Order: sequence, then structure tokens, then C-alpha cells
Amino acid sequence: MNLFRMPAALAAAAFALAVTAGAAQAHEGDHPFENCSEAYANGYANIAEGDEHYGSHLDRDADGIGCDQPPADFEPADDTADEAGSDTADDTDLAATGGNGATPYLAGGGAVVILAGGGVLMAVRRRRAGAE
Repeated sequence: MNLFRMPAALAAAAFALAVTAGAAQAHEGDHPFENCSEAYANGYANIAEGDEHYGSHLDRDADGIGCDQPPADFEPADDTADEAGSDTADDTDLAATGGNGATPYLAGGGAVVILAGGGVLMAVRRRRAGAE
């Protein structure tokens, strides 16, 4: 049995999980935007302190209003259709997943446990096959 293969496989799996955990996420609205460019792209400007999209990093002049200098071509988000319960074909809201900041770590830990279990199973099968 080659003991160096299993740690290399686990390292490769951990790397793959680390890369996929950093994949882009849709902004579901329960956290601040990363920057004002993202806020403007999603149709938000003049974000007041206390709003779920507000973050102190968005408020450079510390006046309690984040992203208060939208570009000339800025178009505000139309939230009125969502509030009225519209079922139009262009409704692109995503369902909330219930995840939080710990979700990627929990998923990664679960994957490591599964991979380790698979490695142990393979080692036991090889040992049994060699003993026969």
C-alpha cells in the first residue's frame, strides 16, 4: 500500500473545494455590497445607515449615506413590482438558501470527512485483497 497517494488525493480534493467555495454568489440582500460599483450595478445608491445593504466601507465621507455619488447612467432598482407580488416573466429574484458565512466551511468539512472515509474504505479493501 502506497501511503503517499491518499494524502495527495486529499490535498487535491481540499484544493478543489477551496476553489469552488470562492465561486461568485448572487447578492441576496442580507449583507452589505462589497463596493459601490456592485451597489450601482444592482440599482442601489444613497444607502442609508441601518439599511441591510449599508456598510461603513461604502460611506467614505462618514455622513451616514453610502454610495451617494452614482454615475450619470445610474438606473435605480424597481422594487415596487416585487413588493406588489408580481408574477411577471422577467422576475429574476433568487430564492433564499438560508446559508451564512460558515456554509462553505461546513460543506468543505463534510467533503473532507466523506473523502477520508472513502480512502479508509479503499485501504481496507486493498488490505483484504492482499491477504487472500
